[in-house]
Amino acid sequence: MPRAAVLAIDEGTTNSKAVLVSASGEIVAASSAPVPIRHPRSGWVEQDASEIWMATRAAIAGCLKSVPEVEIVALGISNQRESILIWDRATGAPLGPVVTWQCRRTSAVCDALRQAGHEPDVIARTGLPLDPLFPATKAAWLLGNCAGAGGDICIGTVDSWLIWKLTGCVVHETDRSNAARTQLFNLAEGHWDQDLCDLFGVPVEMLPQVRDSAHVFGKTAGVGGLPDGIPVASAIGDSHAALFGHGAFGAGDGKITFGTGSSIMTTMPEFTLPPAGITTTIAWSLGGRSTFAFEGNILVSASILPWAAEMLGLGNVDALLDLAQSVEDAQGVSLVPAHVGLGSPHWNADARGLVCGLSFNSGPGHLARAAAESMAFQVNDILSLVASAAKGVGRVFVDGGPSRNRFLMQLVADYIDRPVAPSRNSEASAMGAAYLAGLAVGFWSDIDVISGLVDHGAEILPSISREKREDGLAAWARAIARTTLEV
Repeated sequence: MPRAAVLAIDEGTTNSKAVLVSASGEIVAASSAPVPIRHPRSGWVEQDASEIWMATRAAIAGCLKSVPEVEIVALGISNQRESILIWDRATGAPLGPVVTWQCRRTSAVCDALRQAGHEPDVIARTGLPLDPLFPATKAAWLLGNCAGAGGDICIGTVDSWLIWKLTGCVVHETDRSNAARTQLFNLAEGHWDQDLCDLFGVPVEMLPQVRDSAHVFGKTAGVGGLPDGIPVASAIGDSHAALFGHGAFGAGDGKITFGTGSSIMTTMPEFTLPPAGITTTIAWSLGGRSTFAFEGNILVSASILPWAAEMLGLGNVDALLDLAQSVEDAQGVSLVPAHVGLGSPHWNADARGLVCGLSFNSGPGHLARAAAESMAFQVNDILSLVASAAKGVGRVFVDGGPSRNRFLMQLVADYIDRPVAPSRNSEASAMGAAYLAGLAVGFWSDIDVISGLVDHGAEILPSISREKREDGLAAWARAIARTTLEV
């Protein structure tokens, strides 16, 4: 008898993954395929919607090939956020590139809107500052610069493109977590905001219908390698999916995803305006009710480690971390990884990396440790602000490659002064999408059942003295001040 499972698609910036999840929460198969990225001009970052679809199909095929005897009860989607495209509703053909979340082509438009005084109202409605990261200005650019964009057009984030393709090009829908990142969705009222659409020049009728994150958007049709009739039963942004995949269901529960940069997100029950430096978003939506979240994004996190290893003439990151552990502390040395500017909560695009606090007693080990500690200090900057605005933080879960390194996670626990729980599962985003899809079709009955499936390792507890923590944070604050003073 075929084994029942949920198929989760995790469509990321550099690759598309497909993961099969059993009723016990076990990953029974996984596969991935690369997605090319193009940089046609300085600061411009694009992808091809057809290549995303091809990579998704290839990942699905690779996943199913290893488990031929499986009954797919539902399909869920986790996707890179803030990337946007337009396509012809009649033909289904993309009318331009996928303008990705990394693309800065609309910086001047955002600056002009900010100078015209629109940012406070935009933040009040969307929880997001004016920045080319968000899709509203990019959607307007696509409509104004792509041939054929004057007809019957669909505008959508990557999840809505995949829903469109999976359902035989008939369903144009998205979920609230993705809609919340477009800067066109009113978070407090829960719908597309006509005033924002008018401000940015995006016709509201071109946007997708907005549904819950766990919702049967449609059923598969005409997808080679997949049977027709599989419910497409969830869609959620990748960072939000990871939060759900951790089982962060309590108020204030949060997760830190470590990678090139880092995403920090904590849940809250209602829409709250964010303090300067972080954003408010919808984490997910179930049963017509949204769970909200504060979020902060670090631009350079784990990517500082290979850079520092190369600068110190070391062979790899493992050698760097061994060197960092050869000293008890950084002896006052600080490294601010502002190599492409500072992200949350400082948001200074002109800041650049800095090393300070050097003395004749400083050695390579102190610089290596300062690089490792910078990851923890940046997380603390955000969580301190979140804790103040949200009146506390609950459990903190960690995922991403660096979360598997005990030394790095001990530093995080020490400097945020709270336990962290590493995930045993490396596919937190895919798991979140799978759990939501399973909820939509009754494969799992409720989030209490899902809480019992989530697998975390033992919590890592803070272990340093208050004095040592305060000294480290004070040195970091001085370094941040010097970094921003230099610009």
